[in-house]
Amino acid sequence: MSHVDESQPLITHLVELRNRLLRSVICVVLVFLSLVYFSNDIYHFVAAPLTAVMPKGATMIATNIQTPFFTPIKLTAIVAVFISVPYLLYQIWAFVAPALYQHEKRMIYPLLFSSTILFYCGVAFAYYVVFPFVFGFFTQTAPEGVAIATDISSYLDFALALFLAFGICFEVPVAIILLCWTGVTSVKSLSEKRPYVIVGAFFIGMILTPPDIFSQTLLAVPMCLLFELGLLVARFYQPKDNDEEKSAVEKSE
Repeated sequence: MSHVDESQPLITHLVELRNRLLRSVICVVLVFLSLVYFSNDIYHFVAAPLTAVMPKGATMIATNIQTPFFTPIKLTAIVAVFISVPYLLYQIWAFVAPALYQHEKRMIYPLLFSSTILFYCGVAFAYYVVFPFVFGFFTQTAPEGVAIATDISSYLDFALALFLAFGICFEVPVAIILLCWTGVTSVKSLSEKRPYVIVGAFFIGMILTPPDIFSQTLLAVPMCLLFELGLLVARFYQPKDNDEEKSAVEKSE
């Protein structure tokens, strides 16, 4: 009898996990179905930074028969997930929240919200600021006699990789706050390592952008500013002593 009683909470958690996963999938599918009619328009929007700087008369190409159909559909599916992120994070939050202490809930909720906004900002920064310079550089440095005709599938993979890279890079403040909150490091320690962080930011910019100083700076400078923002906010997320945690738990109860 006791064995049945102990397994009951596990079954309850698994059922709840299944329900929340199902809701997340339904949300993504509904968003996808509402956007699939505009798949070609969505791809045209994402490809605009490249087509705007291509030589006159040059166009994008499709090297496989099925590519013109499946590539916009693939992009639309990714956009559906991208749009659904706030709801997906809410489902994750609703699942883990009952296991958190009151003070942990107060700290994690704004982190979830800010991480979502920062990721969106990173993607927007890549599209509106970085893409024009990156594609302008690549098209202008093509050897003479080489026609620029980018495959639509290759372009999508490249664009998605940059979107993901810049979205993750813009999560620097959240990473710093979590490191300081969990006690892995401290604001003082990170402040002393500022010169290394600046060098690392320019090194990352060199890897993710064309080999010109201006493009590298477009990524390195925002990362440095986000690092400073993370240090500023992390001062309010210092790890608590055990006594303080106990008192917080008692108050919540």
